[in-house]
Amino acid sequence: MARPRSDIRPRILEAAAERFLHDGVDGASMRQIAHDARTSLGMITYYFASKDDLFVAVVEDAYRRMLDEVAAALTPEAPFEVQVERLYARVARFDDDEVRVIRLVLREAMLASPRMPALMARFSEGHIPLVLQSVLTAMVRNEARSDLHPLALMASIFGGALLPQLFRRLVGPMMPAHLALPEADALATMMRRVLFEGIAAPHDRASPREGG
Repeated sequence: MARPRSDIRPRILEAAAERFLHDGVDGASMRQIAHDARTSLGMITYYFASKDDLFVAVVEDAYRRMLDEVAAALTPEAPFEVQVERLYARVARFDDDEVRVIRLVLREAMLASPRMPALMARFSEGHIPLVLQSVLTAMVRNEARSDLHPLALMASIFGGALLPQLFRRLVGPMMPAHLALPEADALATMMRRVLFEGIAAPHDRASPREGG
């Protein structure tokens, strides 16, 4: 009879993600994580050599699930706008675990954490080249502006996809009703339109005002 698979590792990852979010990675106690995971400190070090290794594993656990779907969204056979539409729709479907990990990564970036080089190395093998290739192909096909730097276009795509959805999830419940953002799917559609159509009114785009 097959031995049942242990759930210790998933428990450690879940406890660590919550503790890192609450206390920060540097402030989190490995003993407290072990307590939260209902295991021992020795069992954590059996799976993860250090706290930094544990943090990277927390990120990877969610990132790995997302990456295949991002790759499917950015199939080069589809028009660029369709690729972006699929990408924005996937971001709109982020679950609570994925949002939690994104918050952890953003915090590490803002703190210029020593763990960021390892994360950036992973992302540079994952979603970054996927999106960059999509942008470069769109430029060649004349589906995206070629007079702008491709990294600027990539940053615009990421910003429009991620930041409004995080704002809706984390800040939206505290906003007054008249400022409420639309639901996730509608917000994704709106931000895709902002990306491809801009924010200026059609009249202003056709006849820009001269300065001075």
